[in-house]
Amino acid sequence: MSQSTTRTQEERRVLAGTLVGTTIEWYDFFIFAQLTATLLTPLFLEPLGQSNPGVAQILSFAMIGISFFFRPLGAVVAGHLGDKFGRKRILVLTLILMGVATTLVGLLPTYAQIGVAAPIMLVFMRILQGFSAGGEWGGAALMSVEHAPDHRRGFFGAFPQIGVPIGMILATGLLFVLRISMTPEQFMSWGWRIPFLLSVVLIVVGYMIRRAVEESPVFKQLAQRKASEHTPLRDLFRTNAKQVIQAALVFISNNAVGYIVIAFFISYTTKVLQMPLAPVLLATTIGSVGWLIFTLLGGWLSDKLGRRNTFLIGYGIVFVWIIPTFMLTDTGSLFLYGLSIFILTMGLGLSYGPQSAMYAEMFPAHIRFSGISIGYAIGAILGGAFASTVAQILLEATGMSISIAIYLMVLTVISVAAVIWVGETRGNNLHVEDLEEQGEFSEPNTTA
Repeated sequence: MSQSTTRTQEERRVLAGTLVGTTIEWYDFFIFAQLTATLLTPLFLEPLGQSNPGVAQILSFAMIGISFFFRPLGAVVAGHLGDKFGRKRILVLTLILMGVATTLVGLLPTYAQIGVAAPIMLVFMRILQGFSAGGEWGGAALMSVEHAPDHRRGFFGAFPQIGVPIGMILATGLLFVLRISMTPEQFMSWGWRIPFLLSVVLIVVGYMIRRAVEESPVFKQLAQRKASEHTPLRDLFRTNAKQVIQAALVFISNNAVGYIVIAFFISYTTKVLQMPLAPVLLATTIGSVGWLIFTLLGGWLSDKLGRRNTFLIGYGIVFVWIIPTFMLTDTGSLFLYGLSIFILTMGLGLSYGPQSAMYAEMFPAHIRFSGISIGYAIGAILGGAFASTVAQILLEATGMSISIAIYLMVLTVISVAAVIWVGETRGNNLHVEDLEEQGEFSEPNTTA
């Protein structure tokens, strides 16, 4: 078998491993987010849901946000270990942890069964999910980009990114099927547990695929030079703190708008606009297909136009379209709602596809896992962690959905400024030898 054929097969395994893993991670995350918006409030916050539904909905969205505060911790731990011991090992561990936490949610007793212990246990599962997600994305992004040919980093890096829309399609599609195949009473009683329990199957599939993937070639170079003896976190904040801040700010708009689509709109359309849930889920699923298509396109375009330009096009679409999205949704038309989401995901995809490549190109190899994971996690806190909570508060305070659109436009302006601040990264060297030549890498001090 020729070397080129072997390389092609390994690249396919890497792309499959990063795609399947992030799909499973985000399926788990989205199942919780979407059921929080529609069901978990009465099951786990029963007394408050009866006495003050608005406050209960705010708290249920806050439950989504709680996990984001543990993403940086997961990013710190996974990034440190990933820079010292390898990307592959951490990817397997984060996948298992996320899957176990999600499966256990499907086994939790409700408030009616054990009282206040029920929401406490649910919050703990959310903490485990957040910790796991904090380490998952960085490892998957690096495995794809560091295996890629230099001229295709953007396209390869888009594969872990499309795990987000695919995970959303799986989660929303499954909820749609369950909703139309059983009565509301059956779904409330036991049907809601099925999506969480099915995570077990996905874990097994993801584990088998990820175990077959080779370690990142860049990390192999680091290991050969004993670069894993560095202290990645100390080096990161000593030399690349600015890049961590930049990475966080670049991500906040995409993450916030994404979570409005994922969680808030389903609650808003069904509870405020009184649209039927099953068709809303179907429309959201169809809209998510656009997210998938344009994320792949965004990665590919970034190899042609550059990371910076592709980001700016994507964020330009988000900025221009966010007000029309709310206006069309407010008509109560399912068709217009689905159309508005699809167009919005054009901007989301183009500002998400290039992210893996841009982040990887912002950090030197020996601190790259830590740098991109922590930057991503902080961006998620500033962006999506409480986007749905803020949206609900704005809606309660103003009674106008346009206030939510303005909030998202402000975040988009911040992210656009951050993209311009970062500048173009396409073509930056990723490999250890090149970093040594530029003085960005030195042999570790083993006495430290």
